[in-house]
Amino acid sequence: MGEEVISKNFIEQIIDKDLEEGRFDHVQTRFPPEPNGYLHIGHAKSILLNSGLAKKYHGKFNLRFDDTNPTKEKVEFVEAIKKDVEWLGANWEDRLFFASNYFEQMYECAILLIKKGKAYVDDLSADEIREYRGTLTEPGKESPYRNRSVEENLELFTQMKEGKFEDGSKVLRAKIDMASPNINMRDPIIYRVAHLEHHNTGNAWCIYPMYDFAHPIEDAIEHITHSICTLEFEDHRPLYDWVVNECEFKNPPKQIEFAKLYLKNVVTGKRYIKKLVENGTVDGWDDPRLVSISGLRRRGYTPESLQKFVELAGISKAQSSCDYAMLEYCIREDLKLKKSRVMAILHPLKVVIDNYPEGQVEYLNAPNNQENPELGSRKIPFTKEIYIEQEDFMEVPVKKYFRMFPGNEVRLMHAYFVRCTDVVKDENGNIVEVHCTYDPASRGGNSPDGRKVKGTIHWVSATEAIPAEVRLYENIVDEEKGVYNEDGEVNVNPNSLQVLKDCYVEPSLAGAVAYDSFQFVRNGFFCVDCKDSTKEHLVFNRIVSLKSSFKLPNK
Repeated sequence: MGEEVISKNFIEQIIDKDLEEGRFDHVQTRFPPEPNGYLHIGHAKSILLNSGLAKKYHGKFNLRFDDTNPTKEKVEFVEAIKKDVEWLGANWEDRLFFASNYFEQMYECAILLIKKGKAYVDDLSADEIREYRGTLTEPGKESPYRNRSVEENLELFTQMKEGKFEDGSKVLRAKIDMASPNINMRDPIIYRVAHLEHHNTGNAWCIYPMYDFAHPIEDAIEHITHSICTLEFEDHRPLYDWVVNECEFKNPPKQIEFAKLYLKNVVTGKRYIKKLVENGTVDGWDDPRLVSISGLRRRGYTPESLQKFVELAGISKAQSSCDYAMLEYCIREDLKLKKSRVMAILHPLKVVIDNYPEGQVEYLNAPNNQENPELGSRKIPFTKEIYIEQEDFMEVPVKKYFRMFPGNEVRLMHAYFVRCTDVVKDENGNIVEVHCTYDPASRGGNSPDGRKVKGTIHWVSATEAIPAEVRLYENIVDEEKGVYNEDGEVNVNPNSLQVLKDCYVEPSLAGAVAYDSFQFVRNGFFCVDCKDSTKEHLVFNRIVSLKSSFKLPNK
């Protein structure tokens, strides 16, 4: 037999080459979120990729907050991101960092560039800088302040730091090449004046570094070997390399770009989610209809399901998008052998078994998961009155309808054969109760005389079951109309949330707590809501239905 062929993605191939050639003797990666919102499914790919590479190569993984812009950053977002990253299984141990802790070193780097004649203070306004920058087809023009002396630049930059200039009045720019075909290299701004309080450093600074200047310095300070980012930063790579080289970092990091994870027909933009939260369309950044990591967790998705999803999506340079059905496939695959299959009635119809003893409670044995005997079994109470799903009864059955109807015999799951004998209607002609008789010899769902029934339906005891609220979710986006309308607003699906107040679940779920999940027979997988569910009032979120439209591609 030949050796097993291990397929590696292009990033792993680059890392292997760097290690073989001795450019690096270890691997160190990082996930560097800006704390200006909650993370979404796309971030999960970056988290799992970076932490996974560190683990694979026995290296180190850093969680670093890229908090260089105090205008949008909050401690709330910092804490939410930490929770999400930890939940996904990306272990940063004691390697938690903040870019703002490097402000002094970044300032020293800026001073070094000024002394080398590689940076200058510019008085042009933002509009003027934009005008001077040029276009994709025309070179930029040099600022009239570009050739200030080193001494003047040092003095002005010191005064910027001391708070002597108003916001927007002066910036520090790198002196590179205004004629470069790459616009990012046309003397980019590396510091701006901003008299704002920072969540970490308070009022210690009134100048803040720009992302393209700060990020490579952060990586270099932390000895990151491979700075893995998404494709939109590919054109920024020359500037990344320029910064770490001109700031004279030894053995600087290597930037590698990969394609983002795009999910079709979902909302990931922070400003759009913020608006949905503010106008009450959703009940927070963790609303189960959103694909924020906290929303997916609240809905009942697992770290393993997201890991599988990222694995199926793959790592490449080519932009592509995935169907939501693939994400649903991953959670079904993860839960189907792990979770108990219990009975819950979402649209109850009362059934009275006339020949069953009044007041008797009989406990029937049921396997928790027929595909996984290791999950054991449980006892289910059976009584004279039960609830079934409304759709499991039809007074005048259609062709090939094998569930309950007058005169027909069906199997109650794990219980008995019952035959429908009568119906009770209200004054409007609506069926409110069904009457049956049962065969005591068919206990466990099998008849001793060998007769067959075609229909099996689930049920719960009307007297022993626990009342519950159930929330059925659809995509927040109206897929027929597309994600956004002409005004840039989200096309909200009016049926994205259906709340069912009068549901009943097996008493075995009495002790269920936040994030516990189960398969409700025929209805899908459900999770106890972490926000609204209480011991006295259970609330279940449907994670996903049982039917899948996704098929794995042939390998």
